[in-house]
Amino acid sequence: MERNIMFPRSIRYLMAVAEHGSFTRAAQALYVSQPTLSQQIKQLEEALDVELLDRSERTVRLTEAGNIYLHHAKKALGELDAGQRAIHDLQDLNSGLLTIGMTPVTDFLTAPLLDHFNARHPGIVIETLEMSQEELEAGIADDRLDLGIAFSNSLSGGSRANDIEPRVLFIETLNLSVGVSHPCAGYREPLTARGLEQEPLVLLNADFALRRLFDIHCLEHEIRPNVAIETDSLSAIVEIVRLGRLGTVLPGSIARTQHDLRLVSLTPEMPHHAVTLVCRKGAYKSPACRAFMDLATYACIGANDQPEQHPQFWPGRLFDASDIG
Repeated sequence: MERNIMFPRSIRYLMAVAEHGSFTRAAQALYVSQPTLSQQIKQLEEALDVELLDRSERTVRLTEAGNIYLHHAKKALGELDAGQRAIHDLQDLNSGLLTIGMTPVTDFLTAPLLDHFNARHPGIVIETLEMSQEELEAGIADDRLDLGIAFSNSLSGGSRANDIEPRVLFIETLNLSVGVSHPCAGYREPLTARGLEQEPLVLLNADFALRRLFDIHCLEHEIRPNVAIETDSLSAIVEIVRLGRLGTVLPGSIARTQHDLRLVSLTPEMPHHAVTLVCRKGAYKSPACRAFMDLATYACIGANDQPEQHPQFWPGRLFDASDIG
């Protein structure tokens, strides 16, 4: 039984006797002599100073102590199996599970990356969870997430800051986004603060980092935004803005992927924000986790070298099989 190479023989023998109810049948199944099997189990009982098997009946059964011991032994076997699988995973990426947390904004931005990773490693199951920035940080710190994709310039800090290791993927600005029939859609000049105040907006609610960035900008520049609708769904925002009456504030990379949305620059300009890959500092990273991080970094290499010259480098990049080995 190859999977039990590192499991003590005496425990494997005990499991076989419990399964077959007979020393003879267990020895036959394991291809060992019955005396060898009996001796090994006897040595185990002596080491534990307890009887593990009831030999008084025709069918050999586990004692109460034997049941308890074997229960824990099977758990140990499961851990050893997991260790062997982890070692095997170091050699290939044919299987695995990757759990990634992302905010409603970043899931729009990361779709091309997820698609390309799946194409390269179809055996790895990717589970994505949409959540607020605070939930994402908690999930990383508590090891419930392998990775997160977040806004680094709005990480909450505090007690979890030391647990999180950020890696900037790309940097871009936020702009007003409107539908093609909106009066501002054809503006060539930036919209002023006073002009922005006149536009009814649909925005994410204050639970989300994007909204907090916008609110801070408005406070700093004494802008009183006309917030008509608040929601926790970015998809709903995009659909409402498409209708042409309301505007919103989005990263340019998202607006550019929607053929019927238009970007309107603002003055004063909103601050740049960094979309960042985060993981738990010092935590073990599975092969799948490392492969995803490497792919994301490669996709953003131009933005990382000169972010001010490549504000939309990663989200707009077209992945090509010839581009990445």
